[in-house]
Amino acid sequence: MTDVRALAAHLDGARRDGRAVGMLSASEAGLDVPVAYDVQRAGIELRRKRGERFAGVKMGFTSRAKMVQMGVDDVIWGQLTDRMLVESAADVSGLIHPRVEPEIVFLIGRDVTRAADVDTAVAGIAVGYEILDSRYDGFKFTLPDVIADNASASGFGVGAWHSPRDVANVGMLLEIDGRVVQTGSSAAILGDPVRALRAAARLATDAGIVLRAGDVVLAGAATAAVPLPKDAHVRVTGAGLGSVEVTT
Repeated sequence: MTDVRALAAHLDGARRDGRAVGMLSASEAGLDVPVAYDVQRAGIELRRKRGERFAGVKMGFTSRAKMVQMGVDDVIWGQLTDRMLVESAADVSGLIHPRVEPEIVFLIGRDVTRAADVDTAVAGIAVGYEILDSRYDGFKFTLPDVIADNASASGFGVGAWHSPRDVANVGMLLEIDGRVVQTGSSAAILGDPVRALRAAARLATDAGIVLRAGDVVLAGAATAAVPLPKDAHVRVTGAGLGSVEVTT
């Protein structure tokens, strides 16, 4: 029988220590997707006991580029906390495999108790980024492994909020030190980021989580993630949505 709390503590320790570990699935035959989400929830609970607060949901594997990059074809989700929010500088020195990707971000304006209500609950839209950091050796994992590891969530940043609008085909640029390293479109996010928003609401409500006013939803990456080096300047730009910047 899988010891969910022990696995969560194992991954939590790896994250806090900046230490890579082997895939859980290599030794845990019972680690299927439902159990992996139990491990994820137990890991978030450890963070909450240390004072972190739920801040929203991140979607994963919503772009074809990311599916190809990671060798999977399932949409997944993870939880965000307030301490994952990055303002203007991100310390990547303690991370294991830091990577960054451009995102479309939704701001929730009122409680979402039914997934069907999420479209009308959006109060703002922004361009953003997510910093990923898998706790597994070589950034390699199975689907249950990455789910247990909170979908590789590490940090996120958000640009200026804009009124709700059509973001089905927003051109996006990811630059590092003034050099364009990725270009893409928000259309890569399930064909329209709103579909990822709806999936986030459905998965959250199924898990008993209420998205509340002030929470955010990271819809997923518009391009493949790229390594995030130390002492770098990163800028993500979305057509009509401005840009967001961070230094490491």
